[in-house]
Amino acid sequence: MKQFNIPTTYRSSFISVIKNSRKGNDPRKKDFTPTLLDFGPVQFLIARHFGFCYGVENAIEIAYKAVEENPGKTIYLLSQMIHNPSVNADLRAMGIQFIMDTQGNQFVEWSELKADDIVIIPAFGTTLEIEERLTTIGIEIQKYNTTCPFVTKVWKQSEKLGQDNYTIIIHGKRKHEETRATFSHSSEFSHSIVVKDMEEAQSLGKYMSGKMTDKEFQTYFKGNFSKGFNPAKHLSKVGVVNQTTMLASDTQAIADYFKALMIDLHGPKDIEEHFADTRDTLCYATNDNQQATFGLLKEEADLAIVVGGFNSSNTSHLVELCEAKLPTYFISSDEEILTNTKIRHFNFHNKQMLTTKGFLPQKDVTRIILTSGASCPDAVVDGVMDKLLSFYKGHKAKEEVLLEMGIK
Repeated sequence: MKQFNIPTTYRSSFISVIKNSRKGNDPRKKDFTPTLLDFGPVQFLIARHFGFCYGVENAIEIAYKAVEENPGKTIYLLSQMIHNPSVNADLRAMGIQFIMDTQGNQFVEWSELKADDIVIIPAFGTTLEIEERLTTIGIEIQKYNTTCPFVTKVWKQSEKLGQDNYTIIIHGKRKHEETRATFSHSSEFSHSIVVKDMEEAQSLGKYMSGKMTDKEFQTYFKGNFSKGFNPAKHLSKVGVVNQTTMLASDTQAIADYFKALMIDLHGPKDIEEHFADTRDTLCYATNDNQQATFGLLKEEADLAIVVGGFNSSNTSHLVELCEAKLPTYFISSDEEILTNTKIRHFNFHNKQMLTTKGFLPQKDVTRIILTSGASCPDAVVDGVMDKLLSFYKGHKAKEEVLLEMGIK
């Protein structure tokens, strides 16, 4: 896989070394068991796969290249490059201006942009409508387009479904940048509708089964379907794609649900005439991170700490997996670990910051699961580990742990 030129400040002299060692010993990722780091009074279980992915490193490299190649020019990002606060803060410090926030609210009006300005397309991609707007202004949009290739793969799958006259069901979060972009592209190819979870999928199934009226459909799915969408006509032949950062198991369950529904409604003989059995369009890093988290959760631990941006979809799903088994704290950096007894963390369910006291158990040896999302630098995870280690007197040095593991 390509090696990207990203700032060394995002790398870690400890975490990255361990990840590279695991990668060298298991290049095909057949082993998703975690790595145990034994510091004596505290042990860390770190996932086989976590942190920066191909798409994120590609986006960061292109953004830094844009700044280097265009001195004196005004450089914009459509929205957050990735969902990580430290990376986005670094880009702002370099003079890059953000045109909008993650919800699509404008910071910079389109009328302010000029033909010779530089606009970077973020890793999530963007809508066809925004591409057209930028092109009309005269801005060249492909040179610094950082759209993740796995997002592009979803668009190509959508195009194929459209060519075969399937209506496209997108499993995603309607307001997420990636889903907004995918919805725009898929709607160009075919009639499209977004469902965020199994509950919405089953509500769509109720309509398809004749248990929901047209009026109820219009109310329930308002804003989630493409222009000219006629549910009575366009739901007899469907295929499922997804926002690449959703839980793989959820996407598969939704696809299985619609396949079973179509068999129930139309019989098994000509099922391909009503349901496209598409391969999962989850990105490899999201899938690997989730599989590695399942590997983590097979081990005994006292708590889990998941590091990443609070608006990061893939990170929130890792939190969701961990919190089903043990106390889990979602933080963006070591600054949220206030003391050895107090941690400030994010509840992504209700979008609130919480403060928990006594998060570290009082015992001879504490075991902590530590992982991060695909947009989190290893250096940030390293900082979290260092902060936690500072609470344990007499712990082994990192160098000693590496030697004991046979890593130099």
